Amino acid sequence: MRIEQLDVKLDFKDVLFRPKRSKLGSRSQADVTRSFTMLHSGQVFNGVPLIAANMDTVGTLSMAKALNQHGAVTALHKHYPVQAYVDYFNSTGALISHRALNEINAFFSMGILERDLEKFAAVAAGTMVNFPVCIDVANGYTESMVDFIKRFREANPDRTIMAGNVVTAEMTEQLILSGADIVKVGIGPGSVCTTRKMTGVGYPQLSAIMETADAAHGLNGLVCGDGGCTVPGDIAKAFGAGADFVMLGGMLAGHDEGEGKIVTKRYETNELEEYQELVTFDRMGASFEDTVTRTRKRVETKQFVEFYGMSSDTAMEKYAGGVAKYRASEGKTVLIPYKGTVDQTLLEILGGLRSTMTYIGASKLKQMPKCTTFVRVTAQLNEVFSK
Repeated sequence: MRIEQLDVKLDFKDVLFRPKRSKLGSRSQADVTRSFTMLHSGQVFNGVPLIAANMDTVGTLSMAKALNQHGAVTALHKHYPVQAYVDYFNSTGALISHRALNEINAFFSMGILERDLEKFAAVAAGTMVNFPVCIDVANGYTESMVDFIKRFREANPDRTIMAGNVVTAEMTEQLILSGADIVKVGIGPGSVCTTRKMTGVGYPQLSAIMETADAAHGLNGLVCGDGGCTVPGDIAKAFGAGADFVMLGGMLAGHDEGEGKIVTKRYETNELEEYQELVTFDRMGASFEDTVTRTRKRVETKQFVEFYGMSSDTAMEKYAGGVAKYRASEGKTVLIPYKGTVDQTLLEILGGLRSTMTYIGASKLKQMPKCTTFVRVTAQLNEVFSK
């Protein structure tokens, strides 16, 4: 046993950006797009480097279509039938130029089992688009994961691979050298992930991004910060720390495009309202009716959407017939407020990111790490009026 004591590992809540002199006169001058050529595949990404997580109430076909309108990307969840992926990839290929058939607009997600390979092969056989893949397992430190990436890269030399999850520099280098173009970074920071609670394993997300990005960029690879962002400022911090892509789950959950189950609840408030009630009176043997004004607590109706981790009881009951006896659930199920369409949320995220760039003097997103100075803080927000 050993304890690392060289420095304190940081999360998004532990820092703020230090503002710097800026030449940007308006948020509209901040360019939030990136252009990447993948190390191994040679595929090109041109767009906003935000990725909807491959959760079945976030990484949907509807979400992919909506985010593509803004230049962002979706990692499709892996529970659609083969034909659904085929139809989607072929429809996007028909809408873009032939050159762009080699560009990235949605990821096909898969595990490392034989059935995952069979499903990938079936989708690839039916599509004309060289779609990228997200090889996604909870623990990216296993030899089986590394071996799978090597074999998949050998069989698919021109296909982009995003793989994870890991949180340390040495394993980031291992995955890139094995064939990954993008390494997915994050163990336990997600809003519906309970891995840290159940296993005691994890790494503060800001430090994880800093350390893995440094390792990846030294090999011309890329990293995707996966999890832990709760507000637009966290996304900006992830980019400032060196993330090339940022994956979002909870921040994009609760929208129409996520296709989650909508639950309606009624709440009794502390506010009183008047109402009229017809009452029957009996006086001297005679009955008559009259209306009476009464008061009662006002009742509100609110809509929520079910959101759960893909290692939760809910997900495993839905897709695997329950939690296997040899493992424990590492996710939870929650109800989050229904948010309508995703467009407004995405505009708020991008607006916040542009504002950060004006504060630190970064005219382009790729300049953010060089323009970033973080300051350690003990508190970020004035929450006197928080509910």
